[in-house]
Amino acid sequence: MKFSIRSKFSTGMVFLIIILVLSIFSAYYMNSVSNETGAILKENYLSVVYARDMAEGLMKINQEITSSFIKKENPRSLILNNELKVVGNSFQSEKRNITEPGEDKLVAGIETDLKEYSDAVLKYLESPLTETSVLLLQKKFDSLFEQLMQLSQMNGKAIEVKTDNTKITSQDALTQMSIIATLCFIIALFYSYSFSSYSNERFSQLYNGVKKLGSGDYKYRLDFDGTDKFYEISLVINQMAGNLSENEKNVKEPMPIESGKALLISEIQELKSVLTRIKNIETEAEMLIVKLEEKI
Repeated sequence: MKFSIRSKFSTGMVFLIIILVLSIFSAYYMNSVSNETGAILKENYLSVVYARDMAEGLMKINQEITSSFIKKENPRSLILNNELKVVGNSFQSEKRNITEPGEDKLVAGIETDLKEYSDAVLKYLESPLTETSVLLLQKKFDSLFEQLMQLSQMNGKAIEVKTDNTKITSQDALTQMSIIATLCFIIALFYSYSFSSYSNERFSQLYNGVKKLGSGDYKYRLDFDGTDKFYEISLVINQMAGNLSENEKNVKEPMPIESGKALLISEIQELKSVLTRIKNIETEAEMLIVKLEEKI
C-alpha cells in the first residue's frame, strides 16, 4: 500500500506526538513514584525517630531512679514527670503512624507496658528508696526498651526494602519508556526519510520527463500513480507531450508563420507554468521536511 505525501507526513507527526506524550507521562510517573516513595519512607523514618525518643526518655527516667537509689536520695519528680510526658507524646505520635505488618501488635504491647511503667514510676515517687520497687522498674524498663528496639529495627528494615524496591521499579519503568520512545523515534525518523525519498523520486521523474520533452522525445509519458500534486502535474505534462506530438505530425503541413509562433509561445508558456508548479511543490516539500526534522 502506497501513501501520499500528506499521509506520510501525518503519520510521522503522529509518532512525534506519541514521543512527546511518552516524555510527559514518564516525567509525571517518575515524579509520582518519587513523591509516593518519599511519603512512605518519611512515615517509616518518623517511627524510627519516635522509638528513639521514647527509648532516650526511658533511659533518663531509669538513670534518675537508679542514681537516686544508689545515693539514697529522693528522685527528682520534675525530671521524671517531664520525661514521662515526652515519652507519652512520642508514643501517641507513633500510634497514629503505623505502617508495617505486625507493627500494630507491637505498638499495642508497648502501650500496655508503658502504662504499667508510668504508673510504677508515679507510685515510686510516693515511696522511694525501696529495693523491690527499683528492681520492678528496672525489669519493666528492660522489657519496654527491647520492644522499642524492635519497633526501630522493623521500620529501619522497611526503609531499606522499600528503597531497593523503588530503585528496581523506577529502573524498570525507565527502561520500558526508553525502549518505547526509541522505537517511536526510529519509526518517525524512517517516515521522515521515506518522505524525503518519496519527494526526491517524484522530482527526479518530473525532471527527466521535462528533459526528454525538451530533447524532442514527445512520445515519452510520465507514469505516476496516486492522487497527489505530482500526479496532477504528470497529467499536464503528458497532455502537453501529446499536443507536441500532434504538432510534430502536422509539421509538414503548411502553417502560417504567425500561427506557428503563437503555438510555440503557447507551448512555452504552458511549460513554464508546469515548471513553476514543480518549483512550488519542491519548496513546500522542503519546508515540511525542515519542520519535521526540527520536531525530531
